[in-house]
Amino acid sequence: MNQEKVIVIDFGGQYNQLIARRVRELNVYCELLPYNTDIQKIKSKNPIGIIFTGGPNSVYGENAPVVSKEIFSIAPVFGICYGCQLIAKLFEGEVVGGAREYGKQTLKGESGKIFKGIPSGSVCWMSHTDSIDELPQGFKVTAKTDTCPVVAMENESKKVYGVQFHPEVMHTQYGMQMLRNFLYEVCGAVGDWTMGNFAARQIAALKEKIGDKKVLCALSGGVDRCDAYSQGLPRSYMRFRGSRFIA
Repeated sequence: MNQEKVIVIDFGGQYNQLIARRVRELNVYCELLPYNTDIQKIKSKNPIGIIFTGGPNSVYGENAPVVSKEIFSIAPVFGICYGCQLIAKLFEGEVVGGAREYGKQTLKGESGKIFKGIPSGSVCWMSHTDSIDELPQGFKVTAKTDTCPVVAMENESKKVYGVQFHPEVMHTQYGMQMLRNFLYEVCGAVGDWTMGNFAARQIAALKEKIGDKKVLCALSGGVDRCDAYSQGLPRSYMRFRGSRFIA
């Protein structure tokens, strides 16, 4: 399938499937790959952009997931939460612990491409224990809050961006616009993907491959469940109906 795509690198966070869903909702095809995917495989997919997800680890933890710095030569990178902190560490900034934040915060001093067209003072959703204390060389602060001096950063020459909050969840007021800005303003996406044309192509490809044989299909509804979590609904409100988790 020859079309533009974004690779979402999975660092084990609870919203990782939701990030992929948001990208597709913005009409850009994407694939979710584990952090330890071989760098050559990522290159072979020729992505227009790469997104680092959040995750439960500290970047200084004993078993902290990491990626090769070579990944930044493939395509523009946007790091979210743990992904942002990992960027800071890989580029020799300083990340410190003991700065736990959870919940809504008001952004201040927004600038740069990720915040293009977004009113100042919007609300974002924080969920982190480490924070960036010292920027890597060549980066600049593009947003802060009263409690966090580096909420967002960018290195425009390298096309590397990061935010310590979660733009993919509904609590972040202009999160979809931030993701759109990365996809369209930074990566140059044209938005040539929809579920309808994807389904048609896949059905045609499967019919050609399967022929008159029989197949077994297992379908998960986990993305819908993640979306419910992102809207603040407790797990006790989740129930399984058919192949979809709904609130």
